[in-house]
Amino acid sequence: MDVYIKPFKAIHIDDLPKVGGKNASLGEMYNELTGEGVRIPNGFATTSDAFWDFLDKNQLRKPLEDVLAGLDTDTYINLSEIGKKARELILSGTFSDKFSQKIAEAYQNLDKNSPATVAVRSSATAEDLPGASFAGQHDTFLNIKGEKPVLEAVKKCFASLYTDRAIKYRNDKGFKHADVALSVGVQQMVRAGKGCSGVGFTIEPESGFENVILLSGVWGLGENIVQGNINPDEFYIFKPTLKTGHFPILQKKKGDKRLTMIYNTEQHGEPTLNIKTPVLKQIQFVLSDDEIVQLAQWALAIEKHYQKPMDIEWAKDGLSGELFIIQARPETVHQGRDMNIYIEYKLLEKGTTLTSGNAVGSKIKVGTVLQLESPKEAKDLTSEHLIVTDTITPDWDPLLKQVGGIITNKGGRTSHAAIVARELGVPAIVGCGNATDVLSNGQNVTLSCAQGKTGYIYNGALKFEETKVDFSNIHLPDTEVKMILSDPESAFQLSFYPNNGVGLLRMEFIITHSVKIHPMALVNFDNIKNKGAKKEIETLTKGYPKRTDYFIDQLSEGIATIAAAFYPKEVIVRLSDFKTNEYANLIGGKDFEPKEENPMLGFRGASRYYNKRYKDGFALECAAIKRVRDTMGLTNLKVMVPFCRTLLEGKKVLLIMEENGLKRGENGLEVYTMVEIPSNVILAEEFAQIFDGFSIGSNDLTQLTLGIDRDSEIMGGLFDENDPAAKKMISMAISSAKKTETKIGLCGQAPSDFPEFAAFLVDRGINSISFNPDALLKGIKNISKAEKRMVDRKNTFLA
Repeated sequence: MDVYIKPFKAIHIDDLPKVGGKNASLGEMYNELTGEGVRIPNGFATTSDAFWDFLDKNQLRKPLEDVLAGLDTDTYINLSEIGKKARELILSGTFSDKFSQKIAEAYQNLDKNSPATVAVRSSATAEDLPGASFAGQHDTFLNIKGEKPVLEAVKKCFASLYTDRAIKYRNDKGFKHADVALSVGVQQMVRAGKGCSGVGFTIEPESGFENVILLSGVWGLGENIVQGNINPDEFYIFKPTLKTGHFPILQKKKGDKRLTMIYNTEQHGEPTLNIKTPVLKQIQFVLSDDEIVQLAQWALAIEKHYQKPMDIEWAKDGLSGELFIIQARPETVHQGRDMNIYIEYKLLEKGTTLTSGNAVGSKIKVGTVLQLESPKEAKDLTSEHLIVTDTITPDWDPLLKQVGGIITNKGGRTSHAAIVARELGVPAIVGCGNATDVLSNGQNVTLSCAQGKTGYIYNGALKFEETKVDFSNIHLPDTEVKMILSDPESAFQLSFYPNNGVGLLRMEFIITHSVKIHPMALVNFDNIKNKGAKKEIETLTKGYPKRTDYFIDQLSEGIATIAAAFYPKEVIVRLSDFKTNEYANLIGGKDFEPKEENPMLGFRGASRYYNKRYKDGFALECAAIKRVRDTMGLTNLKVMVPFCRTLLEGKKVLLIMEENGLKRGENGLEVYTMVEIPSNVILAEEFAQIFDGFSIGSNDLTQLTLGIDRDSEIMGGLFDENDPAAKKMISMAISSAKKTETKIGLCGQAPSDFPEFAAFLVDRGINSISFNPDALLKGIKNISKAEKRMVDRKNTFLA
């Protein structure tokens, strides 16, 4: 066996000491997963023996040791100088004739007919280990063709063992420089310059939620993702329904993809270059649904093989149309992390939003803006500095551990900046677009990653609190504890909280923030009178043959994300419950909504769904829910009808739902109704014959029991869920539900704010109580105390 060169077919994962983590993984997949349909481009790797022999032949070990010994490991002030000297030593060396010949032979064997175009990648023998990703520390050279250019690229890879960032990274991780060798992988190039490429994680990278795969993609070569030059397309795929053969794509987010990296066909200059992406390609997704599913299946196979979450790179050949996996390494951020320990950050005041982007992590940091165009400009960095720049490349890495936060114009959540920020635990907001324009040097700002996948930069130093929560010490009570949710962006993180599912999923938030358009404005687009609204709708629905499909897509993605986050626990989505004045605020809404004196008691809830004014809009809501349950396979989703005034109205809604493909009982569909009107309480036993369960809406029930508009500032002082009349209504509803053996819960703030209210509900025997996330832990505490008191009373009575 050749001691200098190993072809992929002779490489397995236990060859890591010989060929490094990257090449060992490629060889392992080439040999073990191609039989399962996973495509890996062929190649070969130089060995660690080749690297050590190169150092010995050129007598470089001692000089390198001497150079690195001069590094100031306290301030790293001379890191750039030391790195440059070390690289110059490598580049001054020469390959032996034998080594050069072995590389030439292996290169020729890749393509017998003509010189192959290859990617030449560095693979250090200490990289891609759990806890140390070495992401972007060493160099890669693309579109290399010919024996001489390949040899030059191999030597440059050797030298990249001593990039500034790699030297500092090894110091930070405790690796001895003299113990790490550099293997070089030479791999057939996928013609992604004419196709597309990207990266993927078999775990949600921010929260560590393990049931999703995140894929990102751009047109052309994937370096634009890694470098954070552009915002890529993003796709979230749900593993459980991927395995069952349902449509598993939870979300598809379109990036700007304004640049495309291609191979340079000229004989001079860099081997790759960036060109502007045509507008028509910017508005297209880089992958079809079938291709997304194919890559997700491969990612799942890779994760299963390695028995751990993985970080992969993929590419699509633009000529053959074939997809390939070109790299895979263990995901390192969440390895070994105790998922029961969570640091909760919460803003305590509101501020002016200056910009926003992709949140990395969940922290909040107050700091001073420091604008930099390159890492060379950085001086005297402290943890109070928030670096603001266009994009972050690997050259920045040595600086990032010293700062309080990172803010960039460009980049997605799988860019190099995001990956390194996660690994270092530094909060970052990437892909803001305008950060360098709206933020000024010396400005005091608050960086918040605590509000889901979108991060915000606020003006000034806002107050916030930091709480450490150990979920392992929290035990759920017998009374089911559920969440009230509306924002899909926070669902994955919130799923780690102790819970029994989601008792109320408010779809209004998804419609307002994701859809934005009134459904009837999509159904009757030609009837919209406002030209500005028409233009906005045309922009938002661009790429959709039918505008109504936009509504179904956006709403179903939001609902599916929350249903998936808590799968297989029950998630109850409430049908839209906007008031007419709220519906009118949606784009195009004013042309389709009546003006009412008291919208709170007007055209809302169940009454809308069968009315000709909204019937066709309701059909879109049903289509979105049907897609989530039947097409996507998330049958843990249940439906709740709000503000159902009469028994006849309830039957009408069930009939119209059935006409739109949502038949109660079919495919396990359960339909609940809100108990928020006195008629619901008085006729609870009759409503129980129509619906599968009840959820008490304590706010509406209180206002209608006491005759108080809860939106009225004048009457607000009289609004009290603890009022005897309101509690009597709730007690009657629970009693009727128990009599008819109908599940009943309550959604509201009172059980967390008032321990005595929680005790009242527990005493009456309610099945579940749903809380807003910020009140959940307090609510659990109140319920547990109430249940303990009940047990104590029972024991005292028996004694």
